Amino acid sequence: MITTLTERMSGLVSLFWREVAKFGAVGGIAFVIDNGLTYYLMHGPMTDSEAKARFFGASVATVFSWVANRFWTFRHRRQANVLREFVMFIIINGIGIGISTGFTAIAKYWLGISDKNMLFLAGVVGILVATVVRFFAYRFLVFNQELDAEPEFSHDHEIIELHPHAEHDQKTSAGMAGAAVKDPELPGPPA
Repeated sequence: MITTLTERMSGLVSLFWREVAKFGAVGGIAFVIDNGLTYYLMHGPMTDSEAKARFFGASVATVFSWVANRFWTFRHRRQANVLREFVMFIIINGIGIGISTGFTAIAKYWLGISDKNMLFLAGVVGILVATVVRFFAYRFLVFNQELDAEPEFSHDHEIIELHPHAEHDQKTSAGMAGAAVKDPELPGPPA
């Protein structure tokens, strides 16, 4: 039991770090899209609307992020109901966009910062905070289907939901199965 639990935990940790690495790669590209577009808009068409520029850049990056996370990072955890998954993704990203836009808005309107580079930096800090929130929300709320297709990760929820009677239930089931097998040393039914 301990070996099985250890192997399963090791597999889940490995899976978690692979998801973190893929999420990080997608996030890195989305970060470039978000900040590149935001920087361009802040210094061009939306020069007096820094928070709006951040919102627009984040929105474009969000669409990219959903597609990349759905088909690469969490491809084994996609929900069958694509519309529900997309709506959950949008809600979580709305919260993330609110965090990054909020950092820019707070810096400009509450703290009175007017330097565009400092406002840009405030948005970057907001993105970093929002990224942590997004990862866990994506992993546990949006892309949360079990990995039953991969044997080493099948029923990974059982580790988290392991209840005190699980070991007893397994022993009882094994004992019942063993009793059903005929022992060659015991006499059989009369002929």
